[in-house]
Amino acid sequence: MAIGNDQSSSHPTLIGSVQRALRLLEAVAAHADGAPAKQLAREAQLPLPTTYHLLRTLTHEGYLRRESGVFVIGEGAESIGRAGARRRQRRQLADVLAVAGRELGAAVYFAVYREGEVEVVAITDDPARPPVEEWVDFRSSAHTHAIGQCLLAQLDEASRKEHLARYPVQSITPFSVRSENDLLGRLATVRRGQVAYDRQEYALGTVCSAIPIRVGSAAATLAVSLPAKEVHRLQPVTERLRKMAEGVLTTLAFSISI
Repeated sequence: MAIGNDQSSSHPTLIGSVQRALRLLEAVAAHADGAPAKQLAREAQLPLPTTYHLLRTLTHEGYLRRESGVFVIGEGAESIGRAGARRRQRRQLADVLAVAGRELGAAVYFAVYREGEVEVVAITDDPARPPVEEWVDFRSSAHTHAIGQCLLAQLDEASRKEHLARYPVQSITPFSVRSENDLLGRLATVRRGQVAYDRQEYALGTVCSAIPIRVGSAAATLAVSLPAKEVHRLQPVTERLRKMAEGVLTTLAFSISI
């Protein structure tokens, strides 16, 4: 085999029509109020007939819209932009949590309550301080862990009742709450103290805490976990987390929409 003559890796095949369509999309995106076909053809350096063909195709597929004789970005292209923004936000959030985790010497979590579910948005990924293994779905076991209890404590009574109707209280370790009444008592304590503690209630060998964060109408939380043998560190680490929370709140606010 003449492997030495294979040019595919150094000279990838490029599809000209795709390149032209992308140039045209970039030209449209440069005009918030849209631009006419002739102007877009000049800016994208494309022949006018080619530009018309591409504009018709991109409009048909939803990547562009024609409004009052000009072309603007359509829902298809906007969704790509939103996906890119979400990825950037996730990277930014991951960086913020990584710094917090190193300073605290703990795994750090950011979670929200969205559309009736507990959603862990980001977790630090430090082999020296690994996060707790999700051995039971965090959504269905919210009553057992600090993250879930912190979020449930922030809900109104009707929303909390609806959640518990879907996910009834049941123990998953010897330390878990035993009944809904026990949980409601715990949540009242969480609301008063503005912190939820989980001492091996979700996972044996792990202790956690979570503090509430309110961003607009969204219930959110920052949380940490430690090995159970370091339970003596849990309260001071939680207090440090509380002091750090204000500094990262802007980043977390953007992440509510992730």
